[in-house]
Amino acid sequence: MTIVLAVLFGCFLAYANGANDNFKGVATLYGSGRATYRGALAIAAVAQVLGSIVSLIVAQGLLATFSGRGLVPDAVVAMKAFTLSVGLAAALTVLVATILGFPISTTHALTGALAGAGLWASSSGVDLSKLQSTFLAPLLLSPLVSAGGGALAYLAFRRLTVVSGIERETCICVGTEVIEIVPSGVAPAQALSAFQARTVPTMSISTRVGCVERYRGNVFGVRASSLLDGFHYATGAAVCFARALNDTPKIAAVLLVAGALSPSFAIAAVTGAMVMGGVLNARKIAETMSHKVTTMNAEQGFSANVVTAALVIVASRLGLPVSTTHVSVGSLFGIGAVTGQVQWRVVVQILFAWITTVPVAALLAAVLFGIFRQLF
Repeated sequence: MTIVLAVLFGCFLAYANGANDNFKGVATLYGSGRATYRGALAIAAVAQVLGSIVSLIVAQGLLATFSGRGLVPDAVVAMKAFTLSVGLAAALTVLVATILGFPISTTHALTGALAGAGLWASSSGVDLSKLQSTFLAPLLLSPLVSAGGGALAYLAFRRLTVVSGIERETCICVGTEVIEIVPSGVAPAQALSAFQARTVPTMSISTRVGCVERYRGNVFGVRASSLLDGFHYATGAAVCFARALNDTPKIAAVLLVAGALSPSFAIAAVTGAMVMGGVLNARKIAETMSHKVTTMNAEQGFSANVVTAALVIVASRLGLPVSTTHVSVGSLFGIGAVTGQVQWRVVVQILFAWITTVPVAALLAAVLFGIFRQLF
């Protein structure tokens, strides 16, 4: 009975994680208009599977880190109630945030659950020094590093395009129809007169009216816009791959501690649940990440993805439990701050959700541990 519950709670956590996290790597593709919601979701799902498979080889350190050993006494880790309460508390925390549309960290939820259940279960409590050095330090520093990295990456890439002679163009669109292209640097009044003089009357019915930025110029004989789009898709997939590489072992650790499955089967079960969560329940997180944090073009989205993928892959290799959420949102913060397009009200709401993740998960885990200890 306990093993069945451990598998169910672990898969529930994986489902909630997929719903909250799967889309984050491709949010810039959707937000900059380079991919549809379904197209971006498909890229995320494929990259998730690949990242989970590779995690079996390169992310063994995270399996050990999130087993709880060293953070709480081994006798507590071996308790069935401990594993069950940690898995269910983290899952409920992430799922509620997903329903509300807040991108939070599953890593933070697991950390809070481990600490909350551990404090309730053991008279010796939690190893606070290990909690600070192994868990909290990487989690707190990663958004700051990514925000700075995102800003610097965007400025560097913007400078590179200028030096390369690549110009930005603005397409005046009605619905999905491109009517005219106006080169960057043209005064608004001149752009409007040129547009009026060179277009013919058309009629279309659409709820989408907006402008899209494109790029004019060539790099090594390839159109700059096509090259940028290719790199943007690649980095979006890389972020999803890196997220799976970092998150899958953390959740699989719940199943392994319970003795429910072997590492290979635990990874497989977690991967399937993550993909399902992303496909069925990612819409609200997609809208927040893609459109509410900051407006973005392909250049900015590409810069954010490069920083996110690099930081998460390095952290996974070193066994550091950074949050893909904090890194990806942090990079968007940095770029939005540089461009002046960041939506500070949304940023404050997300930061509040981040601050409350650990205590909420800890409280839930402590309550659930008390209940499960009586049952088992």
